[in-house]
Amino acid sequence: MPCLDRRFKPPQPPGPAMEIHVSELVRYDNRDGIVTLTLDDPATRNAISGMPMVEAILAALARLEADDTARVAILTGAGPVFSSGGNVKAMGEAGGLNDPLPARTRRNYKRGIQRLPLAFAALEVPVIAAVNGAAIGAGCDLACMCDLRVAATSARFAESFVKLGLIAGDGGAWLLPRVIGFSRACEMALTGDAIDAQTALEWGLVSRVVEDAALPGAAQELAARIAANPPFAVRMTKRLLWEAQSASLPNVLEMAAAMQAVNHATADHKEATAAFLDRRPPSFTGD
Repeated sequence: MPCLDRRFKPPQPPGPAMEIHVSELVRYDNRDGIVTLTLDDPATRNAISGMPMVEAILAALARLEADDTARVAILTGAGPVFSSGGNVKAMGEAGGLNDPLPARTRRNYKRGIQRLPLAFAALEVPVIAAVNGAAIGAGCDLACMCDLRVAATSARFAESFVKLGLIAGDGGAWLLPRVIGFSRACEMALTGDAIDAQTALEWGLVSRVVEDAALPGAAQELAARIAANPPFAVRMTKRLLWEAQSASLPNVLEMAAAMQAVNHATADHKEATAAFLDRRPPSFTGD
């Protein structure tokens, strides 16, 4: 678990809209503390297996973690596809992560795409995946790396590695069962078949489905509801939920007690209590 004095920096008041290209592959747009990260590689249908895209996503996440005004983030894809996952064309040309020497292939995975789930797990800013189209293979796993998922009606999800004679080399075997349960994760991974947005909703892979045109607004509305809460409490709640997936109950309780001690001392907690008693809307500063 990250040290609280280093990770939990109080956000500054939201500033004006700020759009920055972290690289040509990822757009970073901060509007009043709600950051939108957009995968922008339509030529590969936003594939994430190549090192340039991996580095671009990691750079965007590092910027997000360091952005004291960021309260919540939305991850989406440019164009009609969220992410096609691996670049199958590169695989067919004996490129991509594969190498004639298996030891180098192992190294490529560890130095490449496997850094993504670790970076998402370490991130304390909550991330909403706005799945605007197909999320295939590693693209499906990328959505699972996020904390919440909303989907357009045109979205579809596939843990399709087996259809290419592969396994989920990006952490999907850890991620997917924790989102939808072991049996349904087995069905998706062992058949490789795609499910539509409505099935994803019924299985708990996403929390809501909206019409395609309404997806950006729905993601923004959900993000705004999260951003309205005290930043310290939001970040610690996310960290506690992630840690609780693999920690014992006594350890989670100990962690919760330590985090609660920090939260009780914040100005935002005092403001929340005063606003509740005064029956007025609270005004949080991140202090």
